[in-house]
Amino acid sequence: MKRCWLFLLSLGLVMAFSVSAFAVDVKVGADYYVGGLYLNKTSVADGFRNYFNEPSNDPNPSTAFLYQRLRVDTDFIVSPCLKLVTRFDAMERIWGGQRSNPGDSDPNSAGTRAENENIAFDVTYIDYTSPIGVLQVGYMPDYVWGTVFADRANGPTAGQIKYSKPFGPFTFVCGYAKEEDMSTSAVFPGQDDTDQDYDSYRLGGIYNFKGNKVSGEAGLLFTYERDATFKADENYTLWKGWLQIFWFYIPVYTERSYLRNSYKVNPYAKVKIGPVNLQAELVYQFGDAYKWEDVEAHSTDYFKPANVSVSALSVFLDATANLGMFYTGGSFAYLSGDDPSTTDKIEGGINNAGLDWNPCLILFNNDTISYWAGGVSGLGDLYGGNRTQVGGPMSNAWFGQLRGGVKPTPQLDIMMSLSYAKADKNKNNRLYFVEGEWPVINYSWGNYPGTSYGFEVDVIGTYNITNNLSYMMGVGYLFTGDYFKGYDLPGYDYKVVDDYIFINKLTLRF
Repeated sequence: MKRCWLFLLSLGLVMAFSVSAFAVDVKVGADYYVGGLYLNKTSVADGFRNYFNEPSNDPNPSTAFLYQRLRVDTDFIVSPCLKLVTRFDAMERIWGGQRSNPGDSDPNSAGTRAENENIAFDVTYIDYTSPIGVLQVGYMPDYVWGTVFADRANGPTAGQIKYSKPFGPFTFVCGYAKEEDMSTSAVFPGQDDTDQDYDSYRLGGIYNFKGNKVSGEAGLLFTYERDATFKADENYTLWKGWLQIFWFYIPVYTERSYLRNSYKVNPYAKVKIGPVNLQAELVYQFGDAYKWEDVEAHSTDYFKPANVSVSALSVFLDATANLGMFYTGGSFAYLSGDDPSTTDKIEGGINNAGLDWNPCLILFNNDTISYWAGGVSGLGDLYGGNRTQVGGPMSNAWFGQLRGGVKPTPQLDIMMSLSYAKADKNKNNRLYFVEGEWPVINYSWGNYPGTSYGFEVDVIGTYNITNNLSYMMGVGYLFTGDYFKGYDLPGYDYKVVDDYIFINKLTLRF
């Protein structure tokens, strides 16, 4: 398979570079913003508490700072059918704030956080429109399909090969992405094992339609992902954490020797009916989460499961009606949570609503809360951990939102929304090891007491100073739900507090 893809890549590059470049036009676009925020609580827990029910002295301080980012898109147009597309982020900093460590990863970039504080290129690829279709080769935004739901255009990019070909109203698309390469190289020497890459293969189509009163598009994408990064030629042990048994802790080890095969079915639709815009998307993921090479050993080990499958569902619905100077609409999302009673299946935690959708100013906010403020912690667990977070990609949730707005002038837009969310499944610890989590025995006397994330009210106003310069101001108030209490033992009376945010942002786009 690798040889086939290398051959196709070589053929595409030969075709692309066979076009003579007598002159190059440059097209530049940029997005620069300066923002400021005040977040009243960095924790919605009413005091982090230890085992003896002792609160900390300063459990939930406020935070306020100014921040900025510059994003520049540059296309080098060699000919009408051939161009080089690039994008970089620069000066992504908190004004006067601490600089990050050089090795810190960036959840929104192919570069490190330190590189983005200076300059980091995320996108560089060839875009060639040939007589037989459109070929794109290089680093480009990954996991972008259909609606904004479950998209990751603002996340890390990946090396990809994409091909598309229109046939009337239908467009055929296919692609390959190298998510992770574990081959030995000059920057990764000494790698003994082979066949440990993470590859993603995509195949789908889009159908466009237009009538007198109805227009839109519908698409379907199939994705196969083979993650062999935890597959080894020979088993070896890794320390993963501690297991608590009553008052004692014992170390837990696991063998890095399993394979992940997952499949995604991802249909979507966007429809415009008069003044109403409708969109919907569904993602169903299935396959193997942990396919152990030594099944017999893992099935008899108390701390390791036998083969574990995946069955995760996500649904997104959205509607907006434009009624002159007024508009109204709503959104609904469902993302299956993990059922702790099904030890041989994972239904949640591997699917989320993506990085591009920010439905609220506090809840499930990937940009302001997760990236800049660093998340807002909940009580987490009995020992003050941060297993529950306000902010970040939505997962394990039922979510509903009603919104409405008014545009009294072409320059001014004022929007108000009311959102409610609850967890699909109560957070609960399994009896076996799950990658990224520690195995802890599920005590009958300690559990997550509720499923409500809470209600949030947001008011956002945007004023277009010029065609390219806009100013946004928003305020959000979260009536925090009891899900963020974490464990609630009898007699401990854990509480959560409400939170609110003020934010303003000046944005220049051209």
